[in-house]
Amino acid sequence: MNLPRPVSSVMAVVIACGVVGIAALESTAQRASPTPSGAPVAAPVTSKADTKNVYHGVEVIDEYQWLENWDDQRVKDWSDAQNAHARAFLDGLPGVERIRERITEIEKSVSVAYLGWAAAGNEKDGVRYYAMKRDPAFQQPLLVVMDSVDKPESARVVVDPNTIDEHGHAAIDWFIPSHDGKRVAVSISSGGSESGDLHVFDVRGKLVEPPIKRVNGGTAGGSMAWFPDDSGFYYTRYPREGERPSEDLDFYMQTYSHRIGTPESADTYEMGKDLARISEIQLQIDPVTGRVLASVQYGDGGEFSYFMRQPDGVWSKFLDHDDEVVQAIFGKGDSAGDVFLLTTKESPRVRVLRMNAATLDLKSARTIVAQGENVIVPDFWPPSPVVVTPKRLYLTYQMGGPSEIRAFDHEGNPLKGPDVLPVSAVNNLDAIPGTDDLLFDNRSFIDAPACYHFDAETGVTRKTALAVVSPVDFSDTEVIREFAVSKDGTKVPVNIIKKKSVKLDGRNPTILWGYGGYGVNILPAFSAVRRLWIENGGVFAVANIRGGGEYGEEWHRQGMLTKKQNCFDDFAACARHLVTRGYTSVDRLAIQGGSNGGLLMGATLTQNPDICRAVVASVGIYDMLRVELSPNGAFNIPEFGTVRDPEQFRALYAYSPIHHVKEDVKYPSIIFLTGANDPRVDPMQSRKMTARMQHAVAGVPGANPVLLRTSANTGHGMGTPLNARIEEQTDIYSFLFNELGMWSEGEGKQ
Repeated sequence: MNLPRPVSSVMAVVIACGVVGIAALESTAQRASPTPSGAPVAAPVTSKADTKNVYHGVEVIDEYQWLENWDDQRVKDWSDAQNAHARAFLDGLPGVERIRERITEIEKSVSVAYLGWAAAGNEKDGVRYYAMKRDPAFQQPLLVVMDSVDKPESARVVVDPNTIDEHGHAAIDWFIPSHDGKRVAVSISSGGSESGDLHVFDVRGKLVEPPIKRVNGGTAGGSMAWFPDDSGFYYTRYPREGERPSEDLDFYMQTYSHRIGTPESADTYEMGKDLARISEIQLQIDPVTGRVLASVQYGDGGEFSYFMRQPDGVWSKFLDHDDEVVQAIFGKGDSAGDVFLLTTKESPRVRVLRMNAATLDLKSARTIVAQGENVIVPDFWPPSPVVVTPKRLYLTYQMGGPSEIRAFDHEGNPLKGPDVLPVSAVNNLDAIPGTDDLLFDNRSFIDAPACYHFDAETGVTRKTALAVVSPVDFSDTEVIREFAVSKDGTKVPVNIIKKKSVKLDGRNPTILWGYGGYGVNILPAFSAVRRLWIENGGVFAVANIRGGGEYGEEWHRQGMLTKKQNCFDDFAACARHLVTRGYTSVDRLAIQGGSNGGLLMGATLTQNPDICRAVVASVGIYDMLRVELSPNGAFNIPEFGTVRDPEQFRALYAYSPIHHVKEDVKYPSIIFLTGANDPRVDPMQSRKMTARMQHAVAGVPGANPVLLRTSANTGHGMGTPLNARIEEQTDIYSFLFNELGMWSEGEGKQ
């Protein structure tokens, strides 16, 4: 119900990018000096140690392979020196303190928000609503329970991770309430590691029993499902010491069953040991029959298979890769005993099948919702974009970025569905137990997120009390969707957020944000901080490039494996579109992305060094020949490919950013950001790319800065404390204000 997808799939989605300002600044301002007073001109010198690697007869020299070993004190010293260099530059920028104060003011003025809710209980005993409460007074969100989505004042704290670590380094990965709502299972990790232990609390916040270790991870995530009577649960975990070789302890996810009140040593192995090394497992249970459904994905963005545990305790595989089923959901009410299947077979935009869960005969499954013009959204990671209620089926559809919810009966006949905001995102769908009513999150680029309640009987959609109150007003702002034309003629959506009064004179500071991977649909996202960027004459744009899922699986496949270059061509086309249309100029354009979006930044700046003024690349991948050697890198093979395959190696080598950095090229100003505890993208990727870039520009007259910022107590982005987020935003936005010339003469001085 409330397991967020791994950030490797959506890191760039959950980190809303916005830039702050202090006062409305003149768009005609002259660009400030790239080297602030007092900052060293030259970056630390990085020694080279040529290492020869041979791939399919191709000799590749890796000068900075030594930077991969974090256990080497020389690497730690090098990282410290890079941080000192970055700090000297960033702290010397104009207006830093004013920017920090303004960001802090905005972040701590956003109202309390209730995110990731989950309803549990029944009509007899009452329904409870669990939610993550984000309060600016705390470093980390709290898990609370309330009696009604319209009575947040009734919220009671169940788990406060801020009491576990006073510095905010403990975080809740996910939570799942029991069917009766009297208990809740919670994964808790620390330091951005996402290595979570499973805790069970009662509704008053009392720990029921000792936690189960390493249930969640930054590689394959984690999952659990309560028994029908809530007396125990099925759960996934990683191997223990002695069960697998040390190099395999972050792989080979397995499923066990546990009964409350018994020691972990008594838990029963269920399935998983014989699955592929990079298997990821998500669990569901039918509370009526007790059947357990295990959805298995083979690496991030990989193929699927499905296993069912029948009431007699026997597991069987009933769907495999060739069946092209991308999601399976148990029926309810008059569809109890059936499974709804989302398939891309002969339907790249997805159709819905209904199959009997007892016989598990795919040949007898019926198509109840045919493929349409728009794409039905599947998702391996909960919360599901598909919800089945006693009499209804709710499906999330995407339209090249924006999304909406459509309703059907269990036979696929269309019904009245929820109303949503224009050009918006819907997510976190959750049915109210025992009803056909639906709760969902709806937000846009200019509308703050809110929980909405759809009344199935009346057809009325209303905003509940669980709504974020933004401290800023976007009423003078508009969202425009245009289409850039990529290298091969493909039309690529670009979402442009700006003040209505902005003139298309080519002088507006602009950020272009992108991701393009894993079939992830980049949804409209709200950021209060972005308002300050808009007020200062800035334009913010989001590119829905290939590699994502904006137009279905085919859109994804056109930007994965040997076709990954399409992503970079699409993004470059979007950048040029903004310049051609007069939104900005090359000297006023910045590009930004994280994780897979960091790879996008690296490829864009090496392939098109003259396309923009500045680059912000967070937790990115830059050495495509070495990425699969890290634990999470192995999970990315289905998306990127492997150097072991000759054709895939050639494709990887052709765009691998670090291998295409050239000497004597004037690259844009660059800031790389990484977290020392990142479980998804090894920080060595940012270290090596920084070293290579700094060496390349060392002899270039008037070279722009290349900075590396490493956070010691964070990871890929999940679980980052509020204060750490403020400091990171301060550095990014000070950097961009300077590089895009947003300080007029005399502005920004301390």
